[in-house]
Amino acid sequence: MRWDRQKAIDFMVENTVKQELEVAAEIDRYIVWPGQALAYKIGQLKISELRANAKVALGDKFDVRDFHHELLKDGALPLDRLEAKMNAWIASEKVSASR
Repeated sequence: MRWDRQKAIDFMVENTVKQELEVAAEIDRYIVWPGQALAYKIGQLKISELRANAKVALGDKFDVRDFHHELLKDGALPLDRLEAKMNAWIASEKVSASR
């Protein structure tokens, strides 16, 4: 939207509960590293998709704690590897549930 730094700060101060100093630091981070917020959002959307897929595939056997443990136990992974890992986990959980 071609906002300057101060307009972005003013907008965020008016529309969040954060203090101006905290907002300024966040805006500066976005200016220096513009893809960071987008990367976080893409990650959040992928994790939400994986969780929804697991819930559908596992039905009553879905446990959110187990899902998050599996998701996080290997640390940061590229999203394609994370998806493959979680799909394998779902398949394994389905086999375990059928026993």
